[in-house]
Amino acid sequence: MDDAQENLTYRCIFDEDFKYILLPVSYGIVFAFGFILNVLALYIFIFRIRPWKVVNIFMFNLALSDLLYVLSLPFLAYYYSKANDWPFSEAFCKIVRFLFYTSLYCSILFLLCISIYRFLAVCYPLRFLQWGKIRYARIASVSIWVVVIAMQSPMFYFVSTSMSDNSTVCHDTSKIELFDQFVIYSTVNLSILFCVPFTILIISYCYMIYVLIQPMESSTQTAESKKKSIKMIITVMLVFIISFLPFHVTRTLYYYYRKVDLAPCSTLNVVNAAYKSTRPLASVNSCLDPILYFLVWRFRLRSQNG
Repeated sequence: MDDAQENLTYRCIFDEDFKYILLPVSYGIVFAFGFILNVLALYIFIFRIRPWKVVNIFMFNLALSDLLYVLSLPFLAYYYSKANDWPFSEAFCKIVRFLFYTSLYCSILFLLCISIYRFLAVCYPLRFLQWGKIRYARIASVSIWVVVIAMQSPMFYFVSTSMSDNSTVCHDTSKIELFDQFVIYSTVNLSILFCVPFTILIISYCYMIYVLIQPMESSTQTAESKKKSIKMIITVMLVFIISFLPFHVTRTLYYYYRKVDLAPCSTLNVVNAAYKSTRPLASVNSCLDPILYFLVWRFRLRSQNG
């Protein structure tokens, strides 16, 4: 559960006044920058880049998912600025929450695809020639959208609105009677859409670093390729560590403590505050991803110019 109703139905009363400033301001800033950056990125992909390579397909879909993500933020910013008073319909509440999480997890999986693409190119160049083809990238992209949309569709069942102190609350999770089911559903999402991609990312990047630091016959092209790969590793890892990891860790702790209902109120208040404070970090991803596009485009221009 979330927001006002959970405070009334729970034995602890949380101090959440900070989020009525933090979330509207942070969501507003991320929307402003994220919208401009991702619209610009999509424009470049559609009208300026021809022909597309595999990495362009993944980055286009990443920019599209980030754009859909930031489009949900103005409504949430307005909602929190009004201290949890949802002025729209319950159906639109469900759509906004669904869009928020669908775009979030699509971004994670497309970042993973870009990372695997680089991993194959660096560590297994022969297999890269076999698997690094346009049709496989298209199949992977469509599959990601289908899987994530299917896995987030239960949000339409769980998410609802309710009345509290003459305000309409748009819940981020579920009603009280469905909360245990929602925790199970959230755990499945966490495992498949975050833990598995993050584990693959860590393992592949550790091996990439091992390969890159191995001595080999140096050349300008080889050194430049190593530099590009290292920059991409750092960028993607920063996106995960800054945006996704704190959000998922604090959200998991929040759900766990709410479910077991044994921790003291002081602990619960800290966990709740940490979870609400990391929400803006998850949204910053939509502004950090364009840095990845810039690194790829910059390297490509350098390669073309000599």
